[in-house]
Amino acid sequence: MATIFISTGEVSGDMQGAMLVEALYRQAQSVGIPLEIMALGGAKMAQAGAVLLGDTTGIGSVGILESLPYIWPTLQIQRCAKAYLRNSPPDVIILIDYLGPNLGIGNFAKEQVPQVPRIYYIAPQEWVWSLGDRTTTEIVRLCDRLLAIFPTEARYYQEHGAVVDWVGHPFIDVLQNAPTREMARQTLGIESDELAIALLPASRQQELRYLLPVMFEAAQQIQTHHPSVQFYLPLSWEKYRPTLETEIQRYGLRAKLVEANQSRMAIAAADLAITKSGTVNLEIALLNVPQVVIYRVNPLTAWIARHLLKFSIPFMSAPNLVLMKSIVPELLQESATTENIVREALDLLENPKRREQMQQDYQQMRDALGEPGVCDRAAQIILGLVKS
Repeated sequence: MATIFISTGEVSGDMQGAMLVEALYRQAQSVGIPLEIMALGGAKMAQAGAVLLGDTTGIGSVGILESLPYIWPTLQIQRCAKAYLRNSPPDVIILIDYLGPNLGIGNFAKEQVPQVPRIYYIAPQEWVWSLGDRTTTEIVRLCDRLLAIFPTEARYYQEHGAVVDWVGHPFIDVLQNAPTREMARQTLGIESDELAIALLPASRQQELRYLLPVMFEAAQQIQTHHPSVQFYLPLSWEKYRPTLETEIQRYGLRAKLVEANQSRMAIAAADLAITKSGTVNLEIALLNVPQVVIYRVNPLTAWIARHLLKFSIPFMSAPNLVLMKSIVPELLQESATTENIVREALDLLENPKRREQMQQDYQQMRDALGEPGVCDRAAQIILGLVKS
């Protein structure tokens, strides 16, 4: 029996991990390798067949101050994972994104179980927001192999000495059978001529605080311009339902909550998405839906990052990062105002040339993300290390 350990965190990591778990079991079965997968992740990975040592989907954050409440639960889960690695070393260790915690696990594994191959799949985006080479050097040092999903990521880590395979982006696989706009609207009961806007404010608790008010204020103003608009809010977490229901009523929005398992359907049905920055931006782009991307963190976190850490990035959202080109508007921190969101949203709704240009850029972006079969290629490389 071969054993693989996977470590990831947050909602997006759980989704990426689940796709990899499915591919690993599929490929292992095809070559006759009995397989067990142990993991730090969430419900999607468990559903795909991984045995969870800890649930990490609810303890993620972006920012310095925002991460403080999650330090202790993260350390507890890390302690459990390290005990497992020491007492029952797997055949392969896979780290998915989740920079701080995975550096801890990777370094521990390198010291305590150096014979176990360590693979970074979807490495931290050092190629975008590195403040120097220190963390990049640490990532390269602790992993034996790096499976990159972006071409720029692959080049960056190769230049820093990593053994890299560019496998392509897993969303290429996921969206092979994505619903069309017409199919999605029929499934959700949306009329073909109804103006539908998807609102995606949060997958983390902090985002409800910093993004939801400005996003709902913008939606309120868009509703005055287009009184027949219907907003759709996919639920990333069931625990957010009471807050969202209360705020929908408070802002007087014509809005419906959509269950998590139909979030892709709601996005595909939309004429526009107003969304937080995150993995979902790429999903929206691959569904060919115009979008406005916003993000805010605690103002003190932003000040520290800019003035003390000298932090700056060319882009934040994945569609822009693929080609290092401004495809979708990004409204970050002070720029994420009601007025700016409304301006960008109305322009995309009412300016056909702007929509067409964005969708042409989406196609160019899609072409740069590789060929279908991404997760199976990654699984084959991983299982090759198991067999060796």
